[in-house]
Amino acid sequence: MDYNIYKHKTLNELVGANHLFASILNDFGIRFYEFPETTLEDVCKEKGLMIEKIIDQLEKYKNDNSIESLKLFTLPVDLIIEFLKHSHHIFIKRRLPYISSLLRGAKYYNEEHEQVIQDLRFVYPIFVEDFIHHVYQEEDTLFIYISKLQKVVSGDLSPAKLFFELEKHSVRKYAIDHEVHEDELEGLKKITNGFILKDESNVHLNVIMKELQSFEKELKIHASIEDEILFPKALMLEKEVKKMMAENKGSN
Repeated sequence: MDYNIYKHKTLNELVGANHLFASILNDFGIRFYEFPETTLEDVCKEKGLMIEKIIDQLEKYKNDNSIESLKLFTLPVDLIIEFLKHSHHIFIKRRLPYISSLLRGAKYYNEEHEQVIQDLRFVYPIFVEDFIHHVYQEEDTLFIYISKLQKVVSGDLSPAKLFFELEKHSVRKYAIDHEVHEDELEGLKKITNGFILKDESNVHLNVIMKELQSFEKELKIHASIEDEILFPKALMLEKEVKKMMAENKGSN
């Protein structure tokens, strides 16, 4: 690998070429907008960071298309749930705070940019609060219920233990409710979709817009995993548990 491709470029040049690099730099404690015209090499020297380690991560991230290549349908429900919970953790602990930091550090150079940034600063915290509430509610109800269904089918839990929960819960109802919550980025999209960045030199605003678009794509993939993989598997489990309970009732 030719490290010179990266080390002698300014942070604005790196991030301008690939907005995803801003996230990697952020993980190492480097906010690109604080050192826009400084080379990566000089920033690493100033912060006492190993430039080779950072460049290795930039290379990995550049070629990463992880979530879309996963063959999740072949996995059991418990592993799918763990994957989704891990995604939730990444969203809440990494992605959302990172975008928040971008918005806090944003500077604007004309009235159009000022209005967009102010709108985002108003709408984004509301979205974050609603999103986190939805995630925790999903993990505390739906995921726990599906996990119990899996345990009954695998013989690790008595069907009788789920008698009252089957009356209370319904995978089909969860699926319908999930469709209502799916477009959680609607408020943000109204701002970003109608905005055209005429001045490409505003790297910071360009990164914010691309990060929001990237996050929207991640959420769509995440929702499709739940809709097309988790819910169908959970429906089959629920049907199997109800069948087991009916058979047990008939044999008594």
